[in-house]
Amino acid sequence: MNSIWTESTTLPQFQALEGSIKTDVLIIGGGIAGILCAHFLQEKGVDYTLAEGRTICSGITKNTTAKITSQHGLIYHKLLKSAGREKASLYLKANQDSVKKYAELCRNIDCDFEYKTAYVYSLNNQKKLKEEAEALSKLGVSAPLLETTRLPFPVAGALALEGQAQFHPLKFLTEIARNLNIYEHTFVKELKGNTAVTGQGSITFRKAVFATHFPIDNKHGMYFLKLYQHRSYAIALKNADEIDGMYVDEAQCGMSFRNHKDLLIIGGGDHRTGKKGGNWKELREFAARQYPSAKEVGFWATQDCMSLDGVPYIGQYSKGLPNCFVATGFNKWGITSAMTAAMLLTDLVLEKDNPYREVFNPSRNMIKPQLLFNGCEAVGNLLTFSKKRCPHLGCALQWNSLEHSWDCPCHGSRFDGMGGLINNPANGDLKK
Repeated sequence: MNSIWTESTTLPQFQALEGSIKTDVLIIGGGIAGILCAHFLQEKGVDYTLAEGRTICSGITKNTTAKITSQHGLIYHKLLKSAGREKASLYLKANQDSVKKYAELCRNIDCDFEYKTAYVYSLNNQKKLKEEAEALSKLGVSAPLLETTRLPFPVAGALALEGQAQFHPLKFLTEIARNLNIYEHTFVKELKGNTAVTGQGSITFRKAVFATHFPIDNKHGMYFLKLYQHRSYAIALKNADEIDGMYVDEAQCGMSFRNHKDLLIIGGGDHRTGKKGGNWKELREFAARQYPSAKEVGFWATQDCMSLDGVPYIGQYSKGLPNCFVATGFNKWGITSAMTAAMLLTDLVLEKDNPYREVFNPSRNMIKPQLLFNGCEAVGNLLTFSKKRCPHLGCALQWNSLEHSWDCPCHGSRFDGMGGLINNPANGDLKK
């Protein structure tokens, strides 16, 4: 169950930390957000250390569909209504800046970088697309509404945003990470003041960046209420059609499409972690109908942290941790958001002003309907009988027969059949 990115890349390896060290900035987490943050801090001459519990890119990063785009579903119509024109415009500009930064970095890296048009389509609701097109127009961006696409099924319409991109994420990160100050197999078990306790020693720091997908400190920030996790699935097909673009359904549980060389990647089958959904079965049934001559050559799954308002949490971890920073809640747009996070957090660590600070502020007003739903979900699972309990906050685990894992419906921690930790926010294995 390896992604096509993993199968075609050999990442650099780094030693484990033995003993205790000091650093100005500790980055916890060796996915794309942490690696990019380390890259920018190194460019600025900052003393930093990146600690990764397993190996770099071994978590969510290796399972992305690797779209680099500012088009995040139908986000801009929603942002204009909920946050106003200024913040909607800043959100758009932050993501457009990230697309440009990837293009700049990829100029000298062989990572299959290609400019592509991004399309968000709807199967049955052209009105939503028109509203999004109008929102983008108000923000100074043209996104034509098309009535036909190269997808193998009819749509109500699709919005086209030019100048977006796709690439091979692990080829890119192989070069970016090669000369960084990284320790692998260095699992941060807990923080004691300004010291991170690891399995083999400790790291004392002045500032820390949590780039761990789901934040691992439960005492601050209320992230266990502000986030939930969502699983989605992908298959790669050979001998399927060239669609010449990146497509995503405006419906949360719809499908996404993109080509990579001679392959077609189809994503979908989504569901909240710990619940049931379409998974690979839905994708394979679709492929059998639409591409009967195609052959499946890869399949994988991923997990996304979903915020309350569709905007990531990037900035100061909480008021109680003034020297700690976080990047999470990327809402299925992790590649672009990781770049946004790395550039913003680099400025915050250096105590420089950044125009996007308030847009992504993790302490912004979070009184949203999803907050109540997340709380009810957690209470319900805490009251559910189960022999297996998540060590994060004690929720009942559900057995995932498809992926042979114990999954937490509350906050998305996952464990293998032997109880070994697969996905955080839990910070250790199941107790035997």
